[in-house]
Amino acid sequence: MEMEPELLGDALTRLRRAQGQLAGVIEAIEEGGDCAHVLTQLAAVSRALDRAGFKIVATGMRHCQAARDSGDEPPMTERELERLFLALA
Repeated sequence: MEMEPELLGDALTRLRRAQGQLAGVIEAIEEGGDCAHVLTQLAAVSRALDRAGFKIVATGMRHCQAARDSGDEPPMTERELERLFLALA
């Protein structure tokens, strides 16, 4: 299934936010930052990535359902999408 950026705007926003947070974590570690702050930011990065992943899966499921509703064969089944996501988690 091809990724369509116009359908995944929210996921891209979340990924960019996570990218910025991760850069902050790396910088804090390199500068000898506070452990609690680093771990808090790292947890935020992890949550942002999880949410982006959920958004991508949900968009894929909607895309599959729309294909089915129009009489087309979806590029992937919901089960395949779920397996892909859970395999990465």
